Formats: sequence, C-alpha cells, structure tokens
Amino acid sequence: MIQTCTELLQAYRQRRRVLKAEKLTFLGISGRDVYNIAAPICVGGEWFIPARVEPRETEYSEVMFFRQAGSAWVLAEDIPFLSLQDPFWVRIHGEVILGGVEVFPHPTKQGALGWRTKFYRGQDLTSLRHFASGPDGMKDIRLAELPTGSIAVFTRPQGEIGGRGTIGYTEISALDELTSEVILQAELLPQFIPEEWGGANEVHVLKDGRLGVLGHIARFDEEGARHYFAMAFEYDPECQHAGPMQIIAVREDFPPGDSKRPDLKDVIFPGGLVRQRDGTAWLYAGLSDAEAGRVLIPDPFRHFGRMGSKEMCSWQSPSKTLRKN
Repeated sequence: MIQTCTELLQAYRQRRRVLKAEKLTFLGISGRDVYNIAAPICVGGEWFIPARVEPRETEYSEVMFFRQAGSAWVLAEDIPFLSLQDPFWVRIHGEVILGGVEVFPHPTKQGALGWRTKFYRGQDLTSLRHFASGPDGMKDIRLAELPTGSIAVFTRPQGEIGGRGTIGYTEISALDELTSEVILQAELLPQFIPEEWGGANEVHVLKDGRLGVLGHIARFDEEGARHYFAMAFEYDPECQHAGPMQIIAVREDFPPGDSKRPDLKDVIFPGGLVRQRDGTAWLYAGLSDAEAGRVLIPDPFRHFGRMGSKEMCSWQSPSKTLRKN
C-alpha cells in the first residue's frame, strides 16, 4: 500500500528518536558551500568524505574529498576534483566505485540545465577513471554487489516514465554491463503517489540477502517549497519485492542553519548510513543545499543483520567507532 509523505511523517513523529545531532566542519574551502556528502570512506588507512562544493548562487559544482583530521574534515588537495554534484560511493568486485551527477546546458530548453549520472572506478581515490554514464535526465542511480557476485542497480526515471521520480530495479553481471539501455529497462517499484517523488541514495547488503535501501521521499507544498525527508526500506532481490518505506530523519532533527534558497529550508539529502554494532547508525546528509551534518538514530535495518565489513581501518567518532557495511 502506497503511503504519502504526510502519513509517513505522522508515523515517524510517534517513534522519533534522535540520540545525537551535529553539523560537520569542512576546512580548506573559502566562499563555497559544502553539502550533499557521502558517508566516510576508508582508503589507504585514512578516512575521507566526498562532498558537493559550490558557490551559493550556482548549480555548477565540484566533488571534492575531505580528509578526517580530529573532529574536522580538511580538503585533500592531493585527490583530483570531479565536475559533479551529489557524490556517492560503493565497493564492487574489489574496486572503489564513485559516482555523481554531471550538469550541462539543456540541449533544447533555453536557460535550463540537463543532467546525467556518471560513474568512475579505481583501486583508490587518485586512480578513478570514468567508465559509464546513465541516461540523460536521470539522477540517483545506485549500485551494490550481491552475495552471488551480481550487481544490484537501483534507478530513478523521471518524465513520461517515472513521473516526478520513481525507483526502479534491475541486475547486471559485471560493471561493463552498466549502460543507459540496461538502466532504462529496470522494473519500476510502486512506491510514490504521482504528486510526490523519491530515489535511492545508498544500498546496504543485509545478512539474509535482502537489500537495505537508504533514500529520500519528497513533495512540494502549496507555496512551491520543497520538502525532502530521509527514508529507508528493504528490498528482496530474490522475489523482487520492496517492503514498506519509513521516514528515518527530517530537517528539524539536525541543528538549524543556512539554506541555498528559501524554498530549500526543509530539505535533507541523505548521503550514507554508517551502521554501529549497538543497533544505532550515523546518518550523513546534506542540509538545505548549503551545509552538511549527521544524526545518530536507531539503525533502520538492525533487525536484518549485516554482511561483514570490508573496511580495513577504523575511525573514532566522539562516542562511537565508525563502520560501514
């Protein structure tokens, strides 16, 4: 049964539990906003956060990497920048896969932007090379390596197919099979009413073989302002069934701050979920298209267990050990 943002919010407020909330500090950037981050990634014994960096007045951004230094994150100038928005990462078949959204002048609409998702692969963050692009007009394509070795692909078509934004699912055997044609053939999941939209932001492979999907659900209000909420659901790739969505965080769970525009005040863009052994999880997110933060919440997938972590180093947060599965 499809539930609306309003219904999901009502259920969330009854069970809401935020254990800690904080903004993240990024150093080495002047005059630009850092937001829409991915979860930290461990490479070569160090932790990095990929982030969207751009001036307040534009949509043209770069993905930059910030190295963990105590309680702050410092620009890693030794890692090449990428001309992308909204970074994400995953490890597949022993490689780091990093993606983001490329924007460009729209080919037919004067003054408008077009976009596509681009994918890079490499053994580390300095050797990333472009290997695939999604269809024009599609953001929020996410991948995960299944226990069988196949690759789960979550998509988000918009327009004639997909409306304002709908999640799709398909599988491929190898990264070389990730093409626009394959992505466009994904089976759509009936999750959103026509007036609302959403997408996948990160995928966790759970112990029983299901996929824990971190994503967002969004709507406009009567004045045209956007409202984005972090949500999660489980997906069973064997029977191709999506469980019910639940909202897991909203903008007011984070400290107050700036917004890129007034209509973006109530926006969070979830970038990654770092699951803890004690049944909690750190949710990393962009805030109001201007800042970034994290909240400690109950792990939305805690009842399903987890696969073993492939990370080879540890990072100590103020009260928790950071792990990503």
